[in-house]
Amino acid sequence: MATDGETFRAVLAQWPSGVVIVTTGAGDGWHGMTASSFSSVSLDPPMVLICLARDTRTHRLVSEHGAFAVSILGRDQAAIGRRFAGRAGAADRFAGARWEPGPTGSPVLADSIGWLDCRVEHAYPGGDHTIFVGEVLAAATPRRVAPVLFHSRTWSRLADPLPDRITVADIGLLAVLRARGVSGATLAGAARMLRAAGTRVRLFDGYGDPPPREDLDPATASALITDPAQAARVAEAGVGVAEFAVGDSADRAAPILEAARRAGLATVGYLPDAFAADHAGRTLSAAARLAELGCDEIGLRDGPQPATPVRVRDLLQDACAAAEPAVVRVALRERQGIGLVNALVAMKSGVCHFDTTLGGVDGALPAEDVLLLAGQLDVASAVDRDTLIAGAARLDLLPEHTCGFAN
Repeated sequence: MATDGETFRAVLAQWPSGVVIVTTGAGDGWHGMTASSFSSVSLDPPMVLICLARDTRTHRLVSEHGAFAVSILGRDQAAIGRRFAGRAGAADRFAGARWEPGPTGSPVLADSIGWLDCRVEHAYPGGDHTIFVGEVLAAATPRRVAPVLFHSRTWSRLADPLPDRITVADIGLLAVLRARGVSGATLAGAARMLRAAGTRVRLFDGYGDPPPREDLDPATASALITDPAQAARVAEAGVGVAEFAVGDSADRAAPILEAARRAGLATVGYLPDAFAADHAGRTLSAAARLAELGCDEIGLRDGPQPATPVRVRDLLQDACAAAEPAVVRVALRERQGIGLVNALVAMKSGVCHFDTTLGGVDGALPAEDVLLLAGQLDVASAVDRDTLIAGAARLDLLPEHTCGFAN
């Protein structure tokens, strides 16, 4: 005996899925509907399937037109999904978004996270639905952001699992020590301590000469450079990572990137004030462009406009996708305890790499605090927090950092 319809729907509601808009272009205009019954079928030739109820207008028009398009919705496009799932007329459904005709004449959502334009190759009966199998004639991924999800009859987003492991780099301690007049054996000892703890250490910057070569290790030494000619020099000195700040245009960083690659260096491009409320679009565009240029890691720096948990969450969910295949790292600042909240949000948004400063002596999030947070969350790290704490005590840094996390 078959199960009843209500139970059947309740069970299937527990299966989370993405959301697509299925559209078709017919002689009297464009038509479409929201759907979740969509799947890939074949890679060669590329084919997908959709399932449409036989009593819908879209079913009739797809059958007549012999073509359909599928637009995959991003996390910020749930309103479009709701509109196409409602009873509004076709003209109202397409208003307020940018739709363009594909090769078959079926409209595609120009700023969806992916679309496919298909010619119907097969139509199979499936109870009160028809299974349409289409050969993909054209496809694109206009944006790289997280998708919207549909689960238990509600609209949602991807869950936020914590990473298995994080890394921390110290990008400020040696600069602060040099600015305070520390040099010689004390400075070299600080560099060795950071390296022994397992952190990546910024050893070269604008504050002075680098430590002795014996204190350099390509696996843990980085250099902040401002000119392509510096790449070969720091590589020869024993550095393995070239860092650089990105100004108004990511393309202006191309010469440094190319010089660093020729020198065999890994590259990190830093985007300033990335979490400012009005910088999101610029930051995402720059991150995507740096990834296209071959940058290995993209650093998002907190700035004069303080990062907030909401802005960190919103930006990182899109930035991690936009930056692929590059790795995203964050340089957060400590402001009345919000820095650690932002670090937690960053971890839950897919970030595993943090730029810090021991003791937070330059206002950056302290490395020891990030590691304590990770430990409380059962997130592993190869960096030895005890070594950092002991080093901070020897350098008399802990009295300036009295939030209680370093004990």
